[in-house]
This record gives sequence, C-alpha cells and structure tokens, in this order.
Amino acid sequence: GRGAADMKSALAAFIAAAVNYLNENKPNGSIVLAITGDEEGEAKDGTLAILDWMRKNNEKVDHCLVGEPTSREYLGDTIKVGRRGSLTAKFTALGLQGHVAYPEKAINPLPTLMKLLRNLEKKRLDTGNEFFDPSSLVITSIDTGNLSNNVIPQKAEAILNIRFNDLQSEISLTTWLRKNIQKVVASTGVNIELEVRVSAHPFICRSENFADLVSHSIKLQTNSSPSISTSGGTSDARFIQEYCPVIEFGLVGKTMHKTDENVEIQQIRDLSEIYKEILKSYFNTFLVKN
Repeated sequence: GRGAADMKSALAAFIAAAVNYLNENKPNGSIVLAITGDEEGEAKDGTLAILDWMRKNNEKVDHCLVGEPTSREYLGDTIKVGRRGSLTAKFTALGLQGHVAYPEKAINPLPTLMKLLRNLEKKRLDTGNEFFDPSSLVITSIDTGNLSNNVIPQKAEAILNIRFNDLQSEISLTTWLRKNIQKVVASTGVNIELEVRVSAHPFICRSENFADLVSHSIKLQTNSSPSISTSGGTSDARFIQEYCPVIEFGLVGKTMHKTDENVEIQQIRDLSEIYKEILKSYFNTFLVKN
C-alpha cells in the first residue's frame, strides 16, 4: 500500500520501540513524535507549523530522528546526515503565432527554448565534495499547449529541477540561469521569462556524536556499519535542521512511490529493535555527555 515503505511503517516501528523502551526504562528526558502529512506538497501546515508553534511556546528539542526510507539494499546499510537543495526553474519563451507554411511571418519560440535547455543540460555544475554528490540538473517538462500541427505556437514553456550541494546557492544558480537566458535571447531575439522556486537548501548535520550513536545502534543490531549519505530527494529534515541536529534512518526504499509499495514485515520488527536501541543509547549516554 502507498506509504508502506515511505514512511508509515517506520512510524509504527518507532511507536512500538518507544512503548517497549518506556515499559522497561524511565528516561531522563522526553520522547516526542511529530506526525505530519504535507511534506511532499506545499509543506506549510505540517512540520513548519509545528516548529513555529514550538518556537513561540519555548518548546525545545535536542535531537531529531526522521524515519525516511534511507536503506538501499538491506536494512541499516545507509543513514542520511544531510540533503542537497532543490531549485525548480520555469522558462517561458514568447514568440509570435503563425501558419507553419509561412514561418517568415511568425516567431517560433521552440528552437530558442531548446537551444537554452541544451546549453544548460550540457553544463557540469560541479563534481561534489566530501559530503555531497555532484549537483544535478534534470529537464522535467516542455510544453506549448499547441494541439494543431499547422500552427507555430506563440508561447513555449519548460521546467527543470536542480538538486544542488553546498558548493552552489540559490543566488549563484539563478544568476547562472539568467546569464544563459541573456546569451540565447541576444542571439535569437526571442524573449524568455524565468521563474525560480527553491523548496530546500543543502544542509548537513554537524553533530558527529549523534550520527555515531545512530550508527553504533544499527551495528549492534545488524553487525554492519551504515554508510553516511546526503543523496536523494528532500524531506522534513530540511526544516528540522534549522532547529536541532537531525539524522534520517529507516526502511529499504526500493518500492517507495510505486504501485504496490511494500516492505517485509520482519524488516519493520527489526527496525523497531534498532529504534529501541537508539533510544536506549541516547538516554543512557548521550544526554549525560552533552
């Protein structure tokens, strides 16, 4: 079912882990679960709203664990200590509509838009660094809304997404996009408008002790150490990281967002045991040291 891997089963596993841990222990702190539903939409009324409420009411959280399906091949092989940023750019090329038999009387915006996209796509933004994969650019849509085969469209639109690391920024990428637009416009005379929306900025968890604690807890249960990653899409961690150190760890994500999304039941049980070990280690040692 939808959400089995991403990330309802991880939530169930953590609830069970918290209950089982509290039945056996009296921690010197609190366990708070934040359950929201709009992370992949506008993301205004979920985690952001909770964090705003916490700030206004002076509610503090020391560390956060997000149950995203970070594991790649088997449970516990990967945790995420950060994410790349996400920038979406929309280009609107404005021409002059006309009949395809008389192209000299029209201005076709499509060749200009295609030239711009080719220039952008062939550019290697960077090679990544110690913490992040290279920034990537993917064209996701090209559209004219033109249903006729004998009409030169008046307008053409394209959308692309850039997943960028901390070698880039919203300002540097927007400036680069505008410079490329200016070059194409100067050579073709077709005007192109740009809209930019940034839904996430790159970040990395700076609390090595917290990452080590999660990794050690995973190793105790699986006999293998997880790799450290910042790959993948965005998550609520992009908001939480401004509030406290955050680590992401959960199930194998091979089927997430697919038809018949699924997860092995034993994985959920095993994940719950790992979460319980994280709680145990955190309250037994981490709060004392920090």
